[in-house]
Amino acid sequence: MKQISPQGAQILLDAVTGASNNFIAAAQHAIDALQHVRDHATPLDAPVLADLCQAARQLSGTIHGAKFAFDWQVPPTPEWFDHFLDQHLQFRRDQNSFWAERGVYGVLALAPQAEVLELCCGDGFNAFHFYAPFCSRMICVDFDPEAIRHARTYNAAPNITFQEVDIRTGLPGGTFTNIVWDAAIEHFTEEEIAAVTAGIKSRLIPGGILSGHTIVERSDGTKHLDQHEREFSSMADLASFLEPHFANVRVFETIHPTRHNLYFYASDGPVPFDSDWRHGLQTKRP
Repeated sequence: MKQISPQGAQILLDAVTGASNNFIAAAQHAIDALQHVRDHATPLDAPVLADLCQAARQLSGTIHGAKFAFDWQVPPTPEWFDHFLDQHLQFRRDQNSFWAERGVYGVLALAPQAEVLELCCGDGFNAFHFYAPFCSRMICVDFDPEAIRHARTYNAAPNITFQEVDIRTGLPGGTFTNIVWDAAIEHFTEEEIAAVTAGIKSRLIPGGILSGHTIVERSDGTKHLDQHEREFSSMADLASFLEPHFANVRVFETIHPTRHNLYFYASDGPVPFDSDWRHGLQTKRP
């Protein structure tokens, strides 16, 4: 269990208390305004509810900020990330949108009513918010029991099954139209990546698609996280791990001010953005 100092606890307490008091004041103002409208049939001042919404967002952001500090500034740090921190804190505070790309680009690869295996699912946020609405069923696995507990508690859905599985020792049985490997391939050694990718290939139906995301290594060679085993230097570096297993590999990048992302699709059939991808059309002037 993590230990936090009394001084650290006081800092978090002050922040949460201040945001809570601001929200309570805004809520009381909205209650008073609505009661006045009810009792006197007067117009409602338009900003009242907008101000309450803003106070609620500030409260949520502050509390998620406290959890971010607890997760990532108090050792030991986890191997998975609570993406509610992105949704409620970093998206607004830092104008950080790269966390949402994984789900959006992953959805592009999904077959209609897909049967999906998600490897290293972490908190289950992407499974619930992005993939499950398109799937007939999902099996989502992670080796971390706390990640699976969190996923089952906060991101459960009828068509999602969360399982505690270490994919280094084997993948769940059955076949799938899609396999997702988001923000995790870098946590494995080169030998483990090769073994897992071979297992992925054996679980995909003909023409099934592997999709996923990773991060480009820093120019100074230091790792983004201590838990990373093999970060990638370029699109070509990442593709070289997929090409021995798949006939069709596409890797592309997005470069944010604070993050250089790589996304990949691999299949023996068409993948997103191919000329024969059924969900795309491209025309060019002669």
